[in-house]
Amino acid sequence: MTVELWTLGKTKTPWLKQGIAQFTERLPHLTPFEYVEWPGPKLPKRPSPEQIKSLEESYLLDKLKPSDQLHLFDEKGKTYTSRAFSNHLEKLQHRGGSKIIFLIGGAFGFGESLYSRANGKVRLSDMTFSHQVIRVMALEQLYRGYTILRGLPYHND
Repeated sequence: MTVELWTLGKTKTPWLKQGIAQFTERLPHLTPFEYVEWPGPKLPKRPSPEQIKSLEESYLLDKLKPSDQLHLFDEKGKTYTSRAFSNHLEKLQHRGGSKIIFLIGGAFGFGESLYSRANGKVRLSDMTFSHQVIRVMALEQLYRGYTILRGLPYHND
């Protein structure tokens, strides 16, 4: 089963691009993996946060297939230790479906239809980070989780 990390918009900051590249090169050695930066919907001039959230929601829902397992990186999600997240990844792979998709939303979060469609939510921290920084954090935790599953020397308890 393929694991994908979806984001909206391009990453422009060089050090973030470097971190993303590091983990997107490593992850496919551990599990079928794809990192997807969707360009996002076309927005009107001066859109409100609610308009942006609604347009992003429709855009992303159109990209999902019914068999996809969708998991949101969200402040309302469940927190895990790295080892517990690794166990969670293993359970997700046994559930079936064509893909496990982890989604990082835009700056204004997710709309209600995406919450309803989601199979789960994961919170990476009690602190707030930009959706750009979360990309590297999520990739690192996916990498860490799969190294734990494979018994590789990356994670130290």
